[in-house]
Amino acid sequence: MTEENTQEPAPLTLSVITVSGMDNNCYLLCAGDQALLIDAADDAPTLLSQAMSKGVRITDVVTTHRHWDHVRALEQVLDSTGATHHASYLDSPALPAPVDNELQDGDILEFAGHKLPVRVLRGHTPGGLCIEATINRDKHLFVGDSLFPGGLGKTESEGDFIRLYKDVTSKIFDCYPDETIIHPGHGADTTLGAERPHLKQWWDRRW
Repeated sequence: MTEENTQEPAPLTLSVITVSGMDNNCYLLCAGDQALLIDAADDAPTLLSQAMSKGVRITDVVTTHRHWDHVRALEQVLDSTGATHHASYLDSPALPAPVDNELQDGDILEFAGHKLPVRVLRGHTPGGLCIEATINRDKHLFVGDSLFPGGLGKTESEGDFIRLYKDVTSKIFDCYPDETIIHPGHGADTTLGAERPHLKQWWDRRW
């Protein structure tokens, strides 16, 4: 008989890099010597340098959604690292680089021994990703441009707004506690507790 490997994975740590004139947030989740980059938005040399300074190699890249400002460094980062590319199955056809792992709602993204639950949020684009990670026992959600401090991401029609509102409420606000930390694609972090009292206002104003 062979013994099962019961070694715990290296704990996750988080580094944030803000790039471009649009202040895109790029998130580097690190575990041991591996890193998962969430959104190769712009300035590939800076993103690669950040990983090097942390003593990690980018083995995985998540693209949260298809908008151009979130993918400007994607091809260069993938070419430089050989990383596995993960994206929503709904947004992947419009991305500028092939997707190795097309994710659906409820899937699990496996990274460095960690299991990261995935939700698909429709409305800002056909299907943006929300990635869950536990860091120092705290829940963190990386939501792209679907949710911000003070409101939802931009939508182009009434139907898109309703889809996004219903997905964000049913898949995020109804499922996670108030202390859950939200990491948006632009701007400052927030928590579900800070945003929850305003849900009716968002519904009424339509953003």
